[in-house]
Amino acid sequence: MIDHGNIVILTGAGISQESGLATFRDADGIWAKVRIEDVATPEAYARDPDRVHRFYNARRRPLAERDVAPNVAHLALARLEADWPGEVLIVTQNIDDLHERAGSRNLLHMHGEMLKVRCGDCGDVVEWLADLGRDDQCASCGTTGRMRPHVVWFGEMPFGMERIEMALAGCRLFISIGTSGNVYPAAGFVQMVRELERAHTLELNLEPSEGATLFAETRYGPATELVPAFVDQLFTEGLSN
Repeated sequence: MIDHGNIVILTGAGISQESGLATFRDADGIWAKVRIEDVATPEAYARDPDRVHRFYNARRRPLAERDVAPNVAHLALARLEADWPGEVLIVTQNIDDLHERAGSRNLLHMHGEMLKVRCGDCGDVVEWLADLGRDDQCASCGTTGRMRPHVVWFGEMPFGMERIEMALAGCRLFISIGTSGNVYPAAGFVQMVRELERAHTLELNLEPSEGATLFAETRYGPATELVPAFVDQLFTEGLSN
C-alpha cells in the first residue's frame, strides 16, 4: 500500500537560480557584493532608506517585468501539491513569486515577498510592481515615507512560524531543496523533524548544505533534474517507511 502522508518542502535560492535569479550566499552571490548591514536590516533602513530602496528595486524589477520564469522544478512541486492525496506545504525562503506562477497554492513565504510592500505605520500589505521610494504614500493610512519592502530583514522574525512548526510535527516527509543550511530558523527544521522519529528527511541540493549530515537521505545535482525525478518517484512508490 502506498503511503500518502503529508509532505513539507523547504525551498531556497537554489531552486530559483536555474531560472536566472542570483543566490545570496554562493561565492559570487549577492552577499558577496553587498554588505548585509547596509541593505538588509532595520538599522540600514533607518540609516539610509534610499540605498535600501535602490537595492530592493533592483531585485523587484526582473520579477515585475517577467524577465524570469518558473523552471521545471517549480512546476514539479506544483504538480505534487495538486495531485498528492495528502497535504503538501511548500515553505520557501525565497522572496520571488516563481512558485505561485508555477501553480503552487499551499505556500508560505517565511522571508516575505518581493512583489509586496508594507506600511511601517499601519502594517497594511499591498502588491507592488513599481519602484518604491520615500515619496510613496500608504493607501490605507495616508502616511508618506513609511512604505518598506515586505521582506524579513536580518534581526526580524520570519513569517508563519507557528503554522510551519505544526506542519513539520504532522509530516511524513520533509524535503529541503536548494538551501545553504546556515540560515536559521529554517536550517533547524530538519532537526525538528528528526526528533519525531516517524518522518523521512531528504536533501535535494546542488552540493551538500551545512546541515547535510542531519538528513536521512541526500541527492545532489541541479534542481531541474532532481526535483522532477523525485516527484515522479513519489507518485510511483509513495513515501519511504
